[in-house]
This record gives sequence, structure tokens and C-alpha cells, in this order.
Amino acid sequence: MSKYHVTTTINGDEVDFTCYADQTLLEVLREDLNMTGTKNGCGSGDCGACTVIVNGRPVNACLVLGAELDGANIETIEGMSTGTELHPLQQKFLDHAALQCGICTPGFLNMAKALLEKNPEPTETEVRYALAGNLCRCTGYDKIVRAVLDAAAEMRESTS
Repeated sequence: MSKYHVTTTINGDEVDFTCYADQTLLEVLREDLNMTGTKNGCGSGDCGACTVIVNGRPVNACLVLGAELDGANIETIEGMSTGTELHPLQQKFLDHAALQCGICTPGFLNMAKALLEKNPEPTETEVRYALAGNLCRCTGYDKIVRAVLDAAAEMRESTS
């Protein structure tokens, strides 16, 4: 089987990689690029643990083929913080104890980031709807929703 050469931008950096036609973005990130923050939860697009942002839209990395991403802009959990400064979403997840085992957390954070970039003032219902494709077996969802709403408020304050 032949390999494909892909040039893309990941977390602001130009990245070149080669992959097989059937290799998923999740496999490329974790196995080839050693970016293990994106988690493999189910491998079938049902849990949201592998959510990354591609060209501004959240996607399940287990359902997207790496070979399709030439020229794409990809954001992963590794690019969310700035140096040692956490993104407000990451800090609020800590403040609200909205994580336990951590498998689902990167997916929730990326989904929430995509939501807040599109809608900086979501209602609780809008947050719950946006996060509906992400599953958590440890925390329940109330703390996660509260963390996203609190981060949204903080982010709005910092831009005004």
C-alpha cells in the first residue's frame, strides 16, 4: 500500500507527515507525531474523546483520514495552552473539578473551545447540546457544563 505525503498546520506549526490511505488522523497524531493528548475512546465516533478542531470545526479524529488533510489547519489539546499558562477552559475544568480519569477531557475541551469561538455567550442548553456527542463515565456532566459557562464568562470579560 502506498503512502501519502501531507502538509498541514497543527497548533500553528507547519507539519509534514506521510500516512497510509486508511490511516486515521487519530493514528497519525498519536502514533506518528507523538501527540498523545488526543485520546482513543471508542474508535467509532461515538464517544468524542478524540475530538480535535479541523479548519475551525470539531471533528472526531478517529473518523477522519490523515490523507484527506493536506492544507488543513488542525488544533489539538497540545496547542490549547500558551506555554505554562492554561487556556481559560482548562483552568475552569480544574476549578470545577470537571475531570477525573482524563480520557474524555481533551475532547470536551476542544468541543467547548469550538463552541465558544462560534458562540461566546452560550446558554446552558446550548452548551449541553454542543457537548452531547462527548461521553464521560466518571464525572457526570453538570461540572463540565458549569466549567464551560464559567470559562465563557471569563473570556468575555477579558475581551471587553
